[in-house]
Parts: sequence; structure tokens; C-alpha cells
Amino acid sequence: MAEPWKIGMFQCAGLMGAWKLPENRSTELFELDHWIRMVRRCEDAGADFFFFADDYGYPVVGDGIPDTAVRGGVQFPKGDPTMILPALAAVTERIGLVTTLSTQVELPPMVARKMATLDHMTNGRVGWNIVTGAGQNASARLFGRPLTEHDARYEIADDHVDLSLKLWEGCWDEGALRVDRDAGVYADPDGVREIVHDGPHFRSRGVLAVPPGPQRTPMLFQAGASVPGRALAAKYAEAVFLAAEVPALKEQIADIRRRAAENGRDPRGIKCLIAGTFYVGETNEDAQRIRARQVATKTLDDAAASYAFFTGLDLSKMDPDKPLDPEAGLTQTGRTNVERFLGPNAPTVREILEEFQANSVMGAPYVGSPVEVVDEAQAVLDETDADGFLVQPDHTGTFDSFIDLVMPELRRRGLVADAVERTTLRERLTGSGSPHLAPEHPGAAYRRTTEPAREPAGV
Repeated sequence: MAEPWKIGMFQCAGLMGAWKLPENRSTELFELDHWIRMVRRCEDAGADFFFFADDYGYPVVGDGIPDTAVRGGVQFPKGDPTMILPALAAVTERIGLVTTLSTQVELPPMVARKMATLDHMTNGRVGWNIVTGAGQNASARLFGRPLTEHDARYEIADDHVDLSLKLWEGCWDEGALRVDRDAGVYADPDGVREIVHDGPHFRSRGVLAVPPGPQRTPMLFQAGASVPGRALAAKYAEAVFLAAEVPALKEQIADIRRRAAENGRDPRGIKCLIAGTFYVGETNEDAQRIRARQVATKTLDDAAASYAFFTGLDLSKMDPDKPLDPEAGLTQTGRTNVERFLGPNAPTVREILEEFQANSVMGAPYVGSPVEVVDEAQAVLDETDADGFLVQPDHTGTFDSFIDLVMPELRRRGLVADAVERTTLRERLTGSGSPHLAPEHPGAAYRRTTEPAREPAGV
């Protein structure tokens, strides 16, 4: 049997695109029971992890948030997923719990402490999605900071992750936590130390006060398909989220695996997950009707607001019958969703808006009966060399149709496991048999065993 598909379930603590449909439940985003019901269903169905995207951004056009974003619920409003995760950990046992923390907003000791605590609270089921942040122009306004140039954000992210790894891997030796009441020793002082970091963007001399959890370092995810994003993924990530059309996906995955090998890492050790939108019904006609109803909930104004969120560009002010100006690719907010629409066969601005109206940042959806969508999805995995899918919510704002119709078909074909043991998220996704970073990962070099910690190669 081939390796089972990796299945993650995508959400953000905000409104989802089809919230206007009467059956959609994403307007319940501030009700805890909404998330508890959803994550329990995902766990019972055999999903590998539940993922929360997050950012501090919102659409900005001109000098403020456009009315259509507020009126239409476009990338607005959003809550804080880290406030939801502990409750989900308490009602689940096997499913991984992954969230996003931005390297532009959260300082490394903050990320290290939050993730180390969650690693304990989830029994090793937590993951960190490393991003520089979406909606950067709005986030900069919100925090009163200048907008950091795109490539510089990834240089900061590299230094951020390096320091975070030192805190997770370098502060506590294995066995340093004693909790010996008779001897009055909570932890062995010889096994706990301050790390020293003097990087280009962050400096630290301190100790992470949280002892290591089951994974020590959370499972490391990354989302960002620009060239600097792929370089960051190849250096640090253990799983990568990608959203594009098949030719671009194939190129991006091959590039990430090539870069990983250049970094001395196992190219197959990085799991590549495609953003998958599944419109599925008992018949193809049912699925087509569902898709048509969902697409009809968005206007072209909504699409323009969404595009402005991801790129900082206002398409409503551009000639709809001409392609994007190549200079648009120099935007400092986000480049992936600009670069995909440039080139010799570039679409017009109107066609870009229509694409965002139908699919937003995702690639082409899978539409049809359970057999049809699994056939299509399998063909995409085979062509791109991807490992699985990050499944998008359906028209209800949940994953009910995927769970009820697609998962049984996957199980019938042996593409997902029948039963899942209780393990750490890293063991579940990588199949390594170890809850810790792979020995060739740069972070593993910071852990002291019998010798002082050494610097990773190339530092």
C-alpha cells in the first residue's frame, strides 16, 4: 500500500466565504461549541490535524478598510485561534492542532513559550505554522509600524526561527526535569542553561522557563510560495502548505525538495500539502449546484477586497480589460498572488477578479461525486508529488460533506488509515517513529546530549 494521504482541515477564526448561505455556520465563530463540534467530527473521521490560519490584517484600499469588506465579511472579522486551541485539546485525543503565529508580530521568546506550553497541553499534538503574516499593509497600520519589505520579512523570519529553536532545543537537557520531592530537586541546574543568540534581527541571553514537552519543538509548518518562502520552508519546515494550479504546484514542490537536499535534509522529510477545495455531492449535478450557490454569494467587489488583502493592490482602480502591470509584482504586501497572474499568457484584471470570485487564492476545485473528486485529487497528487491536502471548508463553513462523502471513499481505497494511534503530531505526519526533530534538521544541533550544543552547519 502507498503511504496514506496526509489530511489537514483548514479554518480561520473568522467568517468563511459562503457565510451568506442559510446553512453556513461560520457566523458562529465566537461560540466555543461551534469549534468543539467541528474538531470532534474531524478527529472521529480520521483527519491528521486541524489547522487555524491567522493574521492581524484586513483589506486596505486607499487609506482605510473598504465598506465592502465590512459589509461583505471579506477577511473580516477574525478572532484569536490561540484562545481556542486549549479548549480543543481538552476534548480531543489524537488529532493534531496547528496554528499560525507571525514572525513579524510575535517575538521569538513569546512563540517559544506559547508553543512549548501547548505541546504539554496537547500531549505533543501541536504545530506552528511559520509565516511573515498576511495583510501586511493593514497589520503595519494596526501596530503603528512601517511596512517591512517583502524579502526582508523572510530574513527576519529566518533569524526568528533560529532563536526559537535555540530556546526549545538548547535550554533543557533530556532528564533535567527531576521533580524529586524527597531530594528537594525540581530540576537539575547542570541541565538547564541560558542560550545566547546574537543574530541580525534578534538578540537574546535567557532561558525558556517551560520544560520540554513531548515534541520539545512543535511540528514546524510553513505557508508561502514565493522564492524566499520556499527557501525558508526548505531550511526549517517539516510540512508545507501550497495553493496554485498544477503546473505551478509541481514546480514549487520540486524546488522545495531540491533546496531541502541542498540544506542536508531528507527531501521526502518535508510533507507538501495542497489546499484542496472539494465541492462534493451524491451526484455530479448536486456538486455543481452547490458550487454555483457558493460562488454566487461573492460579488466582484468582494473579490477586489480579497485581492487587496493578499496583495495590497486595488484592482478596482485598474483597467479591467488589460493585464496587471508587471511592476505590480514588486508589491511589499504579498507576491505569490501577483506573480501567478503575470507572464506571457497573463489574464486581464477582470479575469483575475472572476478567478478570485470563484476560487480566491486556491487552485481549481474538485467538483463531483465522491468517486469523481477522489479520482481528480489522486491524479493531482501523482502529477505534483504532493503528500496530501489541506481541506477547505465546504458551503456550510464546516467539513461535513468531506467527512460524510469523501473520507469513506478514501478509506475504501486504502488512501487513509482505518485506525489512528495516539502519537505526537510529528510521529503521525512524518512516520519517523520519533517525537523530536530529525537529526539533520538545523534545530537538532542545538540540543545538548553528552556534549555541549554545536552550531548547525552553515551558521
